[in-house]
Amino acid sequence: MMRTGGPVTTGRDAAREAAEHELSKPVYHQNDPGLLQRAMNRFWEWVGELFDRASGSAPGGTLGLIAIAVLVALAVTALWWRLGTPRRTADGAGDLFDEGIRSAADHRAAAEAHAAAGHWTEAVQERMRAVVRALEERTLLDPRPGRTADEAAAEASASLPAHTAGLRAAARTFDDVTYGARPGTPGAYASLRTLDEALSRTKPQLTGPRS
Repeated sequence: MMRTGGPVTTGRDAAREAAEHELSKPVYHQNDPGLLQRAMNRFWEWVGELFDRASGSAPGGTLGLIAIAVLVALAVTALWWRLGTPRRTADGAGDLFDEGIRSAADHRAAAEAHAAAGHWTEAVQERMRAVVRALEERTLLDPRPGRTADEAAAEASASLPAHTAGLRAAARTFDDVTYGARPGTPGAYASLRTLDEALSRTKPQLTGPRS
């Protein structure tokens, strides 16, 4: 009869390696969360820890932190409502025309449609564009991409000096409603329409060299 030996013992390191090898098999990880899910879980854990630390130091604990967050959100909302969407500039340095090329008649029609709907800011913008486009169509201004309202008013004043003040005022109005977050008004639109009609009846002053 053969004699059997004692129980086989496995070292601690060998046992750990065997367990890790067994648990690394795909069958044990079929239901594990994906990489994105793990990242999201870690992110929310971090947010929770941050919130817990902040609530511990804020007056009133968690409720105090919530109250502070609500007040900050209300302040940001009020500031956004008051100032409107940030525009490209605050000094009227942006282009006068938006994308696309339209005739003065097209801009006038758009302006009248906006005015009829009570959209005074858009009406003012389109009427100023009609003024400048009409001057370009009459060759009193050279068509030039990137021209600002102020530049158009200054250049047009050379051949229409009697309307210098009106042109400058129109440019300021356009800049105010477009870049200064000021709403257009029926009065501002009426002034621009009057200027547009007056310019169409005014003969330009020749500025060429005298003989």
